[in-house]
Amino acid sequence: MKHGKKYNAAMKEFDRATYYEPEEAVAAVKKTATAKFDETIEVHIRTGCDGRHAEQQIRGAVVLPNGTGKTVKVLVFAKGTKLDEAQAAGADFVGGEELIPKIQNDGWFDFDVVVATPDMMGVVGRLGKVLGPKGLMPNPKAGTVTMDVTKAINDIKAGKIEYRLDKSNIIHCPIGKASFSEEQLKENFTALMDALVKAKPSTLKGQYMKSITLASTMGPGVRVSTAKF
Repeated sequence: MKHGKKYNAAMKEFDRATYYEPEEAVAAVKKTATAKFDETIEVHIRTGCDGRHAEQQIRGAVVLPNGTGKTVKVLVFAKGTKLDEAQAAGADFVGGEELIPKIQNDGWFDFDVVVATPDMMGVVGRLGKVLGPKGLMPNPKAGTVTMDVTKAINDIKAGKIEYRLDKSNIIHCPIGKASFSEEQLKENFTALMDALVKAKPSTLKGQYMKSITLASTMGPGVRVSTAKF
């Protein structure tokens, strides 16, 4: 695969074979984020879990102390007084059954996170085939199926991110933008890693975190030492 001049120049900023401490890795990734837009900084963690076993599935959410740097649009499925509560809390879109055809037939996806009250999951479940593949299906473990819609919306707007294993047993999460300070990125990285350490499946044998890589949207990956985790 051919890479551009900027990518190749970025590669010279650090040693690909070295495993860096988190603060060093953050500094290296910030230095290599040279695109004309504000790149997202992401963490990619290869785990020793086997997601085919339910007890080794990892899924949850954590509020990053410094947010994600992204404006998140929230859709809330609710009814009765919870509709008013969601609007008052700052939800971008609120509704119920009437939104089903808009999403299913019109392909409307002008939202980043979906929250639902438990009594609406029968309705939302009908959207499983379209929301599921996009990672938008509300889930109790992620705090997006709840009667406390105000807290859910506040957390999401404050920088709550969801983490889960993909089919390759890798976790991919954003921890901020290249414009963030090194301290902000380090704090967000630490918050995510603390949550993942707590989420370690009790049945897992062997190494939990096999590799950790930090990268910006357009930049090369920097390896992070797994010794602490």
